[in-house]
Amino acid sequence: MQHDVRKYLLDISTSIDSINDFIGNDKNFNDYESNKLVRRAVERELEIIGEATNRILKIDSDIDISDARRIVNLRNWVIHSYDNVDNILIWGIISKDLPLLKNQVDRLLER
Repeated sequence: MQHDVRKYLLDISTSIDSINDFIGNDKNFNDYESNKLVRRAVERELEIIGEATNRILKIDSDIDISDARRIVNLRNWVIHSYDNVDNILIWGIISKDLPLLKNQVDRLLER
């Protein structure tokens, strides 16, 4: 694995860990939705995940990250449609997609 790809995978992993730290163990949607600081922090980490994924795809378009293009599209949506970010959609990504992505990234880093 190229050094740059490994660095970007580590960035993704760190961002996922940060999101989990922001959300806490209880993972309560109402707490998330009512806390603008946490929402903005999560959105920023999702931007980082999307940008790192985009850079990985430019180096290795066959990387084993499911929905890699969707991750990049999410980044673009959060950045360019900041005034239309749907908290329910973001919460679904946090709850369902990030654990899967974390597992995939960890497996790639173990190689």
